[in-house]
Parts: sequence; structure tokens; C-alpha cells
Amino acid sequence: MDRIVEQLGTIMDSLVRFEVIRIGPVSITSTVVNTWIVMILMFIGLRLLTRGGFREIPKGAQALLEVLVEAIYGLMDEPLGKEGRRYLWITGSLFVFIFVLNVSWFIPGFVPPTTDIMTTAALAVTTIVIVQIMGIKAKGVKGYLANFAQPVPIMLPMNILEEIVKPFSLAIRLFGNMFGEKTVVTILGILLPLLLPVPIMLLGLLMGGIQAFIFTLLSVMYLATQTKGH
Repeated sequence: MDRIVEQLGTIMDSLVRFEVIRIGPVSITSTVVNTWIVMILMFIGLRLLTRGGFREIPKGAQALLEVLVEAIYGLMDEPLGKEGRRYLWITGSLFVFIFVLNVSWFIPGFVPPTTDIMTTAALAVTTIVIVQIMGIKAKGVKGYLANFAQPVPIMLPMNILEEIVKPFSLAIRLFGNMFGEKTVVTILGILLPLLLPVPIMLLGLLMGGIQAFIFTLLSVMYLATQTKGH
């Protein structure tokens, strides 16, 4: 019992980022290291999945990838139309990257980077900046600026405020859900280590997928607003 109490008392310490190395004024934290590890693993995984090339009749890894692509297309087609599929490089990358970050806690002793507000803030700001750039490319500078006065000019202040709030909303939503999930999973793993490994893993996959889906869905809606109008 004392051991369990001691472990419960250190939960927060295990979820907070810490400095791994300092290079001059630059601090390299555990979140940065973990994110780079995930990216390297993703690169290796992608190379393994695509090493056989792509066949006209998909099978194996190619079939899995095509199912994922079609699912994301299905998410995009209604708000963006068929022409919106050209933004797959944005939405597909967001979904896969966030999902892998979310489920990276399967690695023993690994803290998912999305439990750090700095990671989710970086993802959110990057997404919103890309959305604005895509809006300018789709409508031109004049059309992009005019979009803020839609559907009526009086909405201009509200539309500007909405764009300012979007990255905060994306960042806090993803961080809050993932931090809460990781905390609960860690506590359950300490209290019931023999009974819950498989259910916890399934829960982690489900929640990781849901949070990646929500972030991607919101990004699609923001893209639709900027490229097609309010």
C-alpha cells in the first residue's frame, strides 16, 4: 500500500516536461526529445509500409493506407467539396501525426508530447497559420480580407476575434483531453496493474483516435471557412 501511495504521489512529476540538455541559452526538454523520437519512428514506419511500392490492386499496407486516405476524404468532401481534396497534405498529416503522438505512451516510460501545452499550442498555431495562407491562395488578398466582413460587415470584429481564439481553442482542447486521459490511465495502471492492461490500451487507442479526429475535423472546418467563405 505504501508503495502505491508513493507512486500516486509522483504522477504529476512523470507528466511534466523536464530539461534533458541545455545548449547555451537553448533548453532541450523531454517533450522535444520525445517528439523527435516519434518523428523518427514514423519515418521508419512509413519507409517499411511503402517499400514495396504501390500496386493497381492494393493489398496489405497499401490497402490500409488507402482506407485511411478515403476516410479523410470523406471527412473533407462535404465542407470543402471534391476540389478540397488537394488539402489532404494538411489534414492527413495532422491526423496521422497527432494520432501517433497521442498513442506514443504505449512506449514504456514515454510521455506523449500532446500532454504538454507547448506541443498542442505549436500544432494549433501552425494549423491556423496554414489555414490563413490557404485562404489567401484561394481568394487572393482582397478576397481573403473581404471574407472577414461576411455575411454582413457588422460581423467584422467578431470574425477577427474568432480567428484569434481558434488556436487557443485547438491547443487547450487537445492538451486538456490528452493530459486528463494520461493521468487517469496512469492512476488505473498503478491501482490495478494486473487487471487493466488490455482495456487501458484499447481506451488509449480509442481516445487517441478521437482527439486526432476532432483536431482534424476542426481544421477542415476552418479551411472551409477561409477558402469557401462563411
